[in-house]
Amino acid sequence: MIGIGVIGYGYWGPNLVRNMAETPGARVVAVSDLSQERLAQVQSRYPAIRTTTDCRDLFADSAIDAIAVATPVSTHFELSMQALQSGKHVLVEKPLVSTLDQGLRLLDEAARRNLVLMVDHTFVYTGAVRKIREIAASGELGPIYYYDSVRINLGLFQRDINVLWDLAVHDLAIMDYVLDARPYAVSATGISHFGGKEDVAYLTCLMEDSAIAHIHVSWLAPVKVRRTLIGGGQQMIVYDDLEPSEKVKVYDRGVTVSAGNGDGDSVYQMLVGYRTGDMWAPKLSTSEALQDESRHFVQCITQGQQPDTNGDAGLRVVRILEAADLSLKQKGLPIELQWERVPA
Repeated sequence: MIGIGVIGYGYWGPNLVRNMAETPGARVVAVSDLSQERLAQVQSRYPAIRTTTDCRDLFADSAIDAIAVATPVSTHFELSMQALQSGKHVLVEKPLVSTLDQGLRLLDEAARRNLVLMVDHTFVYTGAVRKIREIAASGELGPIYYYDSVRINLGLFQRDINVLWDLAVHDLAIMDYVLDARPYAVSATGISHFGGKEDVAYLTCLMEDSAIAHIHVSWLAPVKVRRTLIGGGQQMIVYDDLEPSEKVKVYDRGVTVSAGNGDGDSVYQMLVGYRTGDMWAPKLSTSEALQDESRHFVQCITQGQQPDTNGDAGLRVVRILEAADLSLKQKGLPIELQWERVPA
């Protein structure tokens, strides 16, 4: 039985505690939070779980094998490092850390101690994203032309990170898992309307083979939208996470281009045709993503496996977000990525 400790019982912590408590082969031993009011909620719902305002109690507890960190991003590195140095496996809420250097240090520590370091990229464990990866890997989409996403809502404003680190991180994690490509340069523009972090932003990722990704994120939208389009040379996907059913739709539609009868290579001499075929909606797993993720975390610990969203995957996302921040400061100047510094 894997003993779990959870640090942070704010927005995401209750979800982690609930799912870990329901995971076969695991039990939640203790929860730490600075708020006595939140800890009282834990004690009311889970009388058997110990509570403390001092997270060091969890690091020192021999009954705890792994720690889940659900605290502000600025604290992720320090808490995760202390957990690893205490011999605990770690699951840390997205994004992994605030800087590339912090992430590299965590990866080194986890590898040196032979511990699991996993990042909570929850969308990777949804039935929809798993199915999209399966379709993309099969080659049915053909060459990927673009990834276009809108992820907007009203709030929740974050004090220590901008909207890219809060919302775009989801799409970057999905892209990293689904697409067999990485950006070679990124460009980001955004603005803060209240003197804090950027609350509206646009991120463009340039990839090899003429593929492009564009991500629009906002905390200032009157409606909640979670819609992604993936365009391929053969088929295209529309993924709407807010759809109660048929979240993923695959369209057998596209464009064919052939040479015309005119002279020269002008695009005006090309013949453009449009292919309109069927639409189908694949059957998706309906299990809760965080429950599947919790099971995966425990399985990786007990069987010595690498998680699908391991520290390397988390670090690749952080690398893009770091570059996006540099581009933001330079009003959208493209920033090239140096992947040789990041594990494969």
